[in-house]
Amino acid sequence: MATSKRDLSIPWPFASQKVDLNSDTNLLKLVAMITMFIDHAGKMLFPQYPIMRVIGRIAFPIYAYCIAAGCVYTRNPLNYFKRVVLMALISQPLYAVALAHESALMYSVSFAEEPIRAALTFYIESWWDPSILLTLAMGILVIWSIRERQLLLTVALLLFCWEIQGRMDYGFRGLMLMVLFYLFCQKWWISLPVMVAYMGWWGLSGSGYELFDVRFGIQMFAMLALPLIYIHTKSKLKINKWVFYWFYPAHLVVILLLDRLVM
Repeated sequence: MATSKRDLSIPWPFASQKVDLNSDTNLLKLVAMITMFIDHAGKMLFPQYPIMRVIGRIAFPIYAYCIAAGCVYTRNPLNYFKRVVLMALISQPLYAVALAHESALMYSVSFAEEPIRAALTFYIESWWDPSILLTLAMGILVIWSIRERQLLLTVALLLFCWEIQGRMDYGFRGLMLMVLFYLFCQKWWISLPVMVAYMGWWGLSGSGYELFDVRFGIQMFAMLALPLIYIHTKSKLKINKWVFYWFYPAHLVVILLLDRLVM
């Protein structure tokens, strides 16, 4: 009598995820866009109102969660990655100019004398300080590698991001925020304390604010995004996905124009 072979393989818990957190991502993205605009307007147009930068801390955790949820819902996260990279390529020089991340090298070639070379130099040198889209794109890659069990690639990507974290907006901590949202999205009662602990630790690593003799940084206010992420809403809001992508370069143009008008 033939004996059947026993399947000794260990199931991969991240191959087919489900999201137990707020799935109303269109509403969340809308909140993220508004708070991001408030943050950037506070930086460039109204620096006398620090509350705008505090409100702006809400944006990144929501984007990080939406990236993680998007990687669960989509059949092919790499298509998601390509769209973010496309927006990064389009937005980078706008980001550098609109949000004061310019360098002298961007203007090292005269536009009057060598316009093509000057434009190329301007664009390439603008990447010295990449926008948040680089961090989001790397987060998608890391999550995709985890989802597909490409663990050597995961390690390689994490090491690479660790090395370039100085060039990444929100650094390695921002990358890990996306990864943690993805790893624990199936159980809200596990995810919530993990994220509170992680974001609290991140906030305590800064300074500038004090409450009950405890000093913390502005990043602590990012926890204001957690109720939006963990409380289920049913807005039934429908917005074309490209609106969310094109909003990033569009809002930079608006900030730049308003800044020039104020100046």
